[in-house]
Amino acid sequence: MAIANSNIHWVRAKDSHGTGALVLAGSSGRLDVGRADMLASRGVTALALRWFGGDAQPVVPCEIPLETFTEAIDMLASECERIVLMGLSYGAEAALLIAGVDERVDAVVALAPTDVAWEGQHEHDDDPRRSKWTVKGQAVAFVPLDRAWEQPSTMPAFVESYEHSRELAGREAVEAATIPVEKFRGELVLVAGGDDKVWPSSQAAKNIAARRARSGLVTVVIEDPLAGHSIVLPGETPLNPSRPYQVGGNEDAPQRLGALAWPAIRHVLRLEGDD
Repeated sequence: MAIANSNIHWVRAKDSHGTGALVLAGSSGRLDVGRADMLASRGVTALALRWFGGDAQPVVPCEIPLETFTEAIDMLASECERIVLMGLSYGAEAALLIAGVDERVDAVVALAPTDVAWEGQHEHDDDPRRSKWTVKGQAVAFVPLDRAWEQPSTMPAFVESYEHSRELAGREAVEAATIPVEKFRGELVLVAGGDDKVWPSSQAAKNIAARRARSGLVTVVIEDPLAGHSIVLPGETPLNPSRPYQVGGNEDAPQRLGALAWPAIRHVLRLEGDD
């Protein structure tokens, strides 16, 4: 089924370097127009995709078919020589899963990544537990979230819930839900803040790199111990930082981490001449 036009923002670069980037936002459900436009201004053909909450899509990120993303890759592959996936948070989770099943992916940039697939969101407290993702109609194994976890304040740090849920799930469940990053043989850049208050992206990046290293694969990990969940790349306009939860990081951390990661991102995008 074709992706609705309202769910994509496709920017064809005027001076294309031959690279196409699929840009995936996280739990906001937004079209990451700003990031796509920034990449296109540098010669990357960029397709930002809304993957839930849009026309003919699930309302919340739950049981999202990975085929949604491979259809977007079809569009980019028809015009581009290389395919790079760039995802933030939930979008990074999707990108890492897709890279293991679609051989057309040449590189992945996972911003604030996770090393496991997590339970999908539910609309009502009594909804059954379901995976966030499906492949060919089958649910991807996931780590369940502890629904009994109580927010300690009006500005919760959800990282505590994710860490607790992982411990509560046990080793077998975590192993089953671990994203098989060793199946992806391309270039991988992981960007994480050591003070991420949304979920434990820094530890996840370390886990991913170690898992790939055991298969002889190189992973580039960019970390700022004082940065949080948000990442702003050079040339991007920061989004409204007002959120009902903590993201972590000290002053200017999103821009600082983005600038630190940009050389590695620029390399996988094949923008060596770009500043």
